[in-house]
Amino acid sequence: MNTIKLTTLAFILLVGSAYTNETDQYDDLRKQSNEAFTYGEQLKYRVHYGWINAASVDVNVAEKPVKVNGRSTYQVSAYGKTFRSFDWAFRVRDHFISYIDSQSVAPLKYWKKVEEDNYRDEDLVYYDHDKKKLKGKKKDMDMPAYLQDIVSSIFYARTIDFQNAATGQSFPINIYLDQEIYDLKFKYIGKETIKTDLGKIECYKLRPQLVVDRVFKDEDDMTIWVSADANKIPVRIQANIYVGSVKVDITSTKGLKNAFSSKR
Repeated sequence: MNTIKLTTLAFILLVGSAYTNETDQYDDLRKQSNEAFTYGEQLKYRVHYGWINAASVDVNVAEKPVKVNGRSTYQVSAYGKTFRSFDWAFRVRDHFISYIDSQSVAPLKYWKKVEEDNYRDEDLVYYDHDKKKLKGKKKDMDMPAYLQDIVSSIFYARTIDFQNAATGQSFPINIYLDQEIYDLKFKYIGKETIKTDLGKIECYKLRPQLVVDRVFKDEDDMTIWVSADANKIPVRIQANIYVGSVKVDITSTKGLKNAFSSKR
């Protein structure tokens, strides 16, 4: 499996002192309203590859703010691993951490470490949204302001008001992934109530634009359902890939900022 595919699977499964400067930066960052998540949130997921119960994903927001370059951030950790019963087919132990500025809901720092069969990779970047520069362990790059990574993009999307969105409306988003920057968007499809381990949940249905490569045949091959309440937590992610399909379903929640009112 190639690195793009592996990182995509790790995403579906929905820190480096050398670059640290503890002086206050980013004075002019935007102010993005966030009523969706807070410190101490915990989300757990089960991953099916086809009909096989293959893996789990834990997504946790640290209990307290973490300072990066003098600013307060949400430290969000996503850890995905295959079950031992599936390791014989394809072993995954992937860890991603994004430090999301509490004011702008844009990442200031991102780290990943992936172990996927014999493949190993680690990355570390710092984002300077004022100067539109990305300083990375592997390379430095120019970047658009408010560039997101694969973890922070999900949390940023949760701050968007879908209640007043029109069917088919698109929302632009720039994503950093493996030393590349992609100018993408996701589309609001409408509302749908789905059955889950937690009962029936009314959801907003979203369709992110994908990078068409050896993983995805079409840019519309993924659908995401998020709870149609103030939390907007990811409830289900379903994707078609060249070698089958992957489905990620929520199994438990803890520390939500708001009542889980979309659960029926």
